[in-house]
Amino acid sequence: MNMADPLHFREPMARHVSWRAGGAAERFFAPSSIQALAEFLRSLPKEEPVLLVGLGSNLLVRDGGFRGTVILTHSAKKNARMDGDRIYAEAGVASPKVARFAATHHFVGAEFLAGIPGTVGGALAMNAGCYGGETWDIVHKVVSIDRSGSIHEREKREYEIAYRHCRLRSDMEEWFVAAWFELKKGDGEGSRARIKELLAKRIATQPLQLPNAGSVFRNPPGDHAARLIESCGLKGLARGGARVSEKHANFIVNPDGAAAAADIEWLINTVKSRVNQETGVDLIPEVRIVGEPA
Repeated sequence: MNMADPLHFREPMARHVSWRAGGAAERFFAPSSIQALAEFLRSLPKEEPVLLVGLGSNLLVRDGGFRGTVILTHSAKKNARMDGDRIYAEAGVASPKVARFAATHHFVGAEFLAGIPGTVGGALAMNAGCYGGETWDIVHKVVSIDRSGSIHEREKREYEIAYRHCRLRSDMEEWFVAAWFELKKGDGEGSRARIKELLAKRIATQPLQLPNAGSVFRNPPGDHAARLIESCGLKGLARGGARVSEKHANFIVNPDGAAAAADIEWLINTVKSRVNQETGVDLIPEVRIVGEPA
């Protein structure tokens, strides 16, 4: 293991998830490179539960914490780069950085990534998308790592891709560590203007100034989760320090950072249940919930 990458114990996960709530990870590791990650995975006991986290923007860790090892992939130092005529980015690079890098290099088609509040790894894992674009629309190839620390280059055809869904067809447990994006050359200035426009739209319609995890539920076919939640009168519904945002009903916010993870989970379950009772629609959460209750 790279000694420059220390292992931390009882690390508060509220520092690493965008909701700013939840318990501690028993062990916590932030590798400085893909090679350091591979070495670390090889050093772990086979039975050790492992959770990879980027910006923690669609993750809730319950108040009792995570009994296992959390590996943090995100680093502010990580950036996209050119590899031939494709853009290469490690999993820990924030998605908006890829959008801006593409526009600076006169590529078009990645603008939507500016609206995704997570990393490349998370965007690949859930086929994240917004404003008409989806991550896997622009993926050429990926690099993944398995539990034993072996690194694999994989083609797009090896994955089953759908709306907010990505699964390796062979059913192996692997995590994304990098990707190559294939984009068309075009008007870089127009692309930068489009990014500004999308960000202005986000700021106007979403409660970005408050701790949140992005959209809580997937949009059901032909409808919007926010519209359904609002139609059930659930905007402003609160518990503890958490509440359903009045600005955008598909967001749960933690305004003072005082919410317990249990408050947020209660709101998710209550909204899901009420929408199902009143509209018959079964909302599917985008948010991943892990760990033990307090």
